[in-house]
Amino acid sequence: MSSKVYIVTGMPGAGKEEFAQTAVSLGYSLIRMGDVVRKEAANQGIIMDDRGVGGFASDERQKHGADIWARRCLPYIEHNSVIDGCRSLDEMSLFREKFGKDSILIAIEAPADLRFKRLQQRGRSDAPQTIEEFKERDLREIGWGLADLIKCADDTIVNDGSLESFHEKVKKEIDHD
Repeated sequence: MSSKVYIVTGMPGAGKEEFAQTAVSLGYSLIRMGDVVRKEAANQGIIMDDRGVGGFASDERQKHGADIWARRCLPYIEHNSVIDGCRSLDEMSLFREKFGKDSILIAIEAPADLRFKRLQQRGRSDAPQTIEEFKERDLREIGWGLADLIKCADDTIVNDGSLESFHEKVKKEIDHD
């Protein structure tokens, strides 16, 4: 297996975590950008709901640059890693600069209604409670550049079927590289 760093992107609830867990089962290490955000938010006493954490993430981008979360993740990344949660072209540019041709951007896509259902089922404190909060979160993430990033993906995996079929698509993607 050649050395690879998979950068996984997609709208909330699309299946980034499932991609990451499948890669981990194949020997990859995992860096969750959201965990880095939540850890820093907790350290600064931010309310740990979607608006609190999301607002904090946006504020940090404005204060320290659009790639701040990617920079804060770099110390945790080694070769044969999966980076879950890249949100912008600025973040991806930093990863490309650091890992070059070993970096592969994968977009995970799923229908909005399915994503909302998944977010509610996973039960995290920052999960949207209403469809309005869900739409607000999507718009915030699109504002960070997520839609542009998804368009630039090296490959896209659609996650609209069974979990087993998605895991097979992920294994095929990783084996393909």
